[in-house]
Amino acid sequence: MSTLSTRHVSARIGSEISGVRLGGDLPADVVAEIRSTLLQRKVLFFRAQDHLDTEGQVAFARLLGEPTTAHPTVPALNGNTHVLDLDYKGGQKVDRWHTDVTFVDRPPLASVLRAVTVPEVGGDTLWANTVTAYEYLSAELRDLLDRLRAVHTNQYDYVRVTASDNPELAREQAEIFASTLFETEHPVVRVHPETGERSILLGDFAKRLVGLAPQASAAV
Repeated sequence: MSTLSTRHVSARIGSEISGVRLGGDLPADVVAEIRSTLLQRKVLFFRAQDHLDTEGQVAFARLLGEPTTAHPTVPALNGNTHVLDLDYKGGQKVDRWHTDVTFVDRPPLASVLRAVTVPEVGGDTLWANTVTAYEYLSAELRDLLDRLRAVHTNQYDYVRVTASDNPELAREQAEIFASTLFETEHPVVRVHPETGERSILLGDFAKRLVGLAPQASAAV
């Protein structure tokens, strides 16, 4: 029987789950409860998982679904194709909203992040609930979005390189990121195959809306 305890951290997104030691050997009922809570709350937090290493992280992720390649162009961590090192040296950071690797044809179900070194100040990761965002739009805007498709690409915006804290490092990382160009078309509104919820699939990788002139696409 599951002994999980769940505490919501905000009204519409995010829950902290305690009473579990993450790994690849969790009972089926515990995995089912975690999966159900993830579908409902979108983001889950598990504290005090210091025992977890890279292999354990991947083993836990495998309980939620078949792990994908962490990134199609950025080198994996120590040869493990499922893990990406998010150590942004030299002041580098991700400062724009995105959904991970939407420029591939099958974006992952979820991202499983493991904090190894946590700064005393800053370093926050922010999430948004785009199911709620969709629900709070006017009926007219929802109808518009339901009919739109967007082109997602990893083609890098090099204007951002010159504005970074370390332009040389930023340019090197950008060249790796876009070493193979991807361009994929997705509906702007995604219907979740398990919950039936409609969410907005956009973010920084979505570069233009199909069928609209550039100025109109940017405005929308």
